[in-house]
Amino acid sequence: MTIRYPNGKVYKPSGEVPKVLKTNKKEKNLSFSNRGKTLEDEINETNLFYLNHQIAVIHKKPVPIQIVKVEYPKRSAAVIREAYFRTASTTDYNGVWNGYYLDFEAKETESKTSFPLKNVHSHQIKHMEDVIKQQGIAFMIVRFSKLDRYFILPFQILFDAWNKMEKGGAKSIPLKVFELSSVEVSPGFNPRIDFLSAIEKLIANKE
Repeated sequence: MTIRYPNGKVYKPSGEVPKVLKTNKKEKNLSFSNRGKTLEDEINETNLFYLNHQIAVIHKKPVPIQIVKVEYPKRSAAVIREAYFRTASTTDYNGVWNGYYLDFEAKETESKTSFPLKNVHSHQIKHMEDVIKQQGIAFMIVRFSKLDRYFILPFQILFDAWNKMEKGGAKSIPLKVFELSSVEVSPGFNPRIDFLSAIEKLIANKE
């Protein structure tokens, strides 16, 4: 399937491929502890747990795509061949928890040593910066898939790394930075990725 930006340019994913474009082959490489689930699956399950227990209301943002070409190889099946992003996407999730507005991006990397900043886009940085200016909480959930480690990275750390890259600095965030400047979350059963416990720690440290 071909997806294009609003200006007509063909969308070429950098870093991890969006779930809608993934094949089943990718799932076979995931660890047994994940049981074939992506980070998106795990966060969606966590958000459902939060909602069902009236802890928070957090949802994945819909992707603004306009379909322009559909084929019908079978009467009972339709195949999308070409689509456009109506507008540039911002971040993956947003919602409200305990009076706080949350807005965050979720990313996976197969690197064992660093997170490539090419997986983030400038309009996402700008969006999260705007959220912070309105007293919201912006952050990124990063999973180092081969290490099976999860980190809640505050926006300020991401922002500082992004600005350094823009000035010719490193194009990735070392794992050591995550270990020192973010909150690591150990996966559990319910909720799977309890990122709100990490946000509580970040708020406490800030205060």
